[in-house]
Amino acid sequence: MGLRFLVVEGNTRDARQVHRESYGLTPSESYAEVIQAIEREAVCDIALPADEGANLPDAAGLESYDGIVLTGSHLNLYDRTPDILRQIDLMRAVYTSRTPSFGSCWGLQIAAVAADGDVRPNPLGREVGIARKVMPTDVGRTHPLLEGRPAVYDAPAIHLDAVTTLPGDCTVLAGNSVSPVQAAEIRQDGGVFWGVQYHPEFSLGELAVILNRRTDILVREGFCRTKEDAIAYAQDLAALGKDPSRFDLAWRYGIDEEILDPQRRTREIRNFIEHRVKTGKSARGRA
Repeated sequence: MGLRFLVVEGNTRDARQVHRESYGLTPSESYAEVIQAIEREAVCDIALPADEGANLPDAAGLESYDGIVLTGSHLNLYDRTPDILRQIDLMRAVYTSRTPSFGSCWGLQIAAVAADGDVRPNPLGREVGIARKVMPTDVGRTHPLLEGRPAVYDAPAIHLDAVTTLPGDCTVLAGNSVSPVQAAEIRQDGGVFWGVQYHPEFSLGELAVILNRRTDILVREGFCRTKEDAIAYAQDLAALGKDPSRFDLAWRYGIDEEILDPQRRTREIRNFIEHRVKTGKSARGRA
């Protein structure tokens, strides 16, 4: 019997639709495809807590899943709007359910806030395109979440906000010069969450689609000199995603196999499934 996952979409309906129109899938649908590429028989349900009146699983429903995964989002946690508060409440219920959970970017931020941490705009600014020189902490070097990652690595990323106050029971597993909390384990109410600030689920193609919608930001914040430069950057990433053998583009942007190889790029998701989901399922089977 295949593993059952709940993929929790962090975006509102309008943002999901924009992503689907430009990429063909919503973020949660894309994340589900990544999980199913790793585990072919996995069954993925999608929850939409940003939507008022959405049908969300109760406590028993959350406990019935083998793993729960949280996507990124265009929202900002400090706004505390109803669509955000519903997501915080759901994450608190996830902790209580003790179902293994994992999140990327917004997912890590939601997990931190649900465990009484805090998230604010990063005083060091936005991290766009690639998170550079991510380094495991002393604990992170031997933590199963980062198993197989080298001593320094890059990963797809795009975020302005960051975890600025750690929850009470939080272990930082990796960081870099832009974001001190790039990977973490959070424990709360008997539950264990693993998360990263970057996006191991993003192919270069999906990242390019997102950046192409943010060309104004890239120019305004000084990442690119002109809108044409920003568009060209996104186009180059898309081209490299389609053809990873394009050494010229890989060299130009300093992108190596930690991103170009899908198995290496999705390492944290694979480790979560192997070390938390499958282990948890085996333990429940013995109970």
